[in-house]
Amino acid sequence: MVKLKSEAEIDAMRYPNRVVGEVLEYIKDYIKDGVTTYDLDRIIEEFFEKKHVIPAFKGYQGYPAASCISPNEVVVHGIPSKKIVLKNGDIVSIDVGTIYNGWYGDGARTYAVGQIDEKKQKLIDVTRDSFFAGIGQFRTGKKLGDISYAIQTLVESNGFSVIRDYVGHGIGQALHEDPQVPNFGKPSRGIPLMEGLVLAIEPMVSMGDWKVRVLEDGWGVVTIDGLPSAHYENTVVLHKGEVEILTIPEGINA
Repeated sequence: MVKLKSEAEIDAMRYPNRVVGEVLEYIKDYIKDGVTTYDLDRIIEEFFEKKHVIPAFKGYQGYPAASCISPNEVVVHGIPSKKIVLKNGDIVSIDVGTIYNGWYGDGARTYAVGQIDEKKQKLIDVTRDSFFAGIGQFRTGKKLGDISYAIQTLVESNGFSVIRDYVGHGIGQALHEDPQVPNFGKPSRGIPLMEGLVLAIEPMVSMGDWKVRVLEDGWGVVTIDGLPSAHYENTVVLHKGEVEILTIPEGINA
């Protein structure tokens, strides 16, 4: 069941989502050659403590960390580790969730580690741009499939692939609510887009094949061909006829 949010409920979601946007900006300065993904997770968790939010991922279905940190061919759900050392030329996706007063926030970015090649930069840029293509369709009179189709069209027109096994979702008083939001599909299909609908829209894009497999740890998802992937996510709401991005507060870079 899709749960449309009232004005008061949207207001309640602002703070946890603002913290998501803030930490995704804050962590940029720590992403460099030689840092471990464990180090980054500790910085993120300490940031959450200072902001008085609960890390939404930690303990979720047994997940052990405050964030998902996924380098290179790891698409999503990478478990932070002291053994995973980032190096110049890598890309790394960081996905975070928060809880504040029972309401959830969710967002992700992909970052360059030092200097990266042009194709990796294009992958990051196209993944981000596909999100904005998707929310360009997020308005009354449209259907959910219009968002999905816009994302897929932009990604594939740039020679990349949309991951199909993992999708975006509704969000509110649970991390994952209805509806699911695929990053592929046909226009004019799916539920109508209505005022008060809050979605975590999150294109996951591969440089090569869209097929993936899950690592032995039961969490990390990697591309089947070992090529890099990127992830870009924001929590958004259709509010007063406009799309509002809750995880990009004023003064925060997208």
